[in-house]
Amino acid sequence: MDFSLATIVLWAVPVVFAITLHEAAHGYVAKLFGDQTAWMLGRVTANPIKHIDFVGTILVPGMLLLLAKFGSPAFIFGWAKPVPVNFGNLRNPKRDMFWVAGAGPLANFVMAIGWGFLLKAAVPGGLLASTGLMEMASAGIKVNLMLMALNLLPILPLDGGRIAVSLLPHSIASSYARLEPYGFVIVIVLLATGILGDLMQPILRLAGMVLGAMLGL
Repeated sequence: MDFSLATIVLWAVPVVFAITLHEAAHGYVAKLFGDQTAWMLGRVTANPIKHIDFVGTILVPGMLLLLAKFGSPAFIFGWAKPVPVNFGNLRNPKRDMFWVAGAGPLANFVMAIGWGFLLKAAVPGGLLASTGLMEMASAGIKVNLMLMALNLLPILPLDGGRIAVSLLPHSIASSYARLEPYGFVIVIVLLATGILGDLMQPILRLAGMVLGAMLGL
C-alpha cells in the first residue's frame, strides 16, 4: 500500500464512518428494545465527534497504515468510544442482547454494500468515474468487512462475544461472561501473532462472496 497524504484521506473517511455508524447502530437498536441510555447521552448520531476515541479511531489505524508502507499486511484495526448500553433496561436482556450486539456488524455490512454501489459508479465509464472515489470506495468495502468480521469473533467484549452470551444457556453464558476482562488482551495477542487475521478469513470470504453476488463485483 502506498503511504501518502492522499492515502490517509482516502482511508480516513471510511474508517471514521465505519466505526461511528457501527456504534450508533448499537445505541439505536438498544433504544428500540427499551434502553434509552445512549439516546439520552446523544450517542445515537452519525456525528463522528461524539464517537471518536483518539487512540482507537485515529492513532491505531494510522499506525497500521504506516506499518503497511514497510511491508506489513494491510490490516485496519480500530475502535470508537463504546456506546453505553444498560442491558438490564432491555425488555428481555438475554434475548435482546443478540439484536443490540448484532446491529454493529450489520451496519458495517450495509455500509460495505453502499461503498460497493459507489465503487461500481466510480469505475472508468461509470456515472461518477473517478480514481479517487474508486480508491475510497474500495477502502470502504475493506474497512467495513474487516470491522464486521473482527466484531463477529466470539470474544468478549466484541459483539460476537455478546451474541454468544445471548445464545448460550444461562449456566454456560455466566461462566463465559467472566472472560470479558481478558478479552482485549486476547485480541491484542491474536493480532500480534497473526492468528486474528486467520480467524477472520472465513467470515471475510463469506461476506465477500455475498457482497459480490449482490453487486456483481
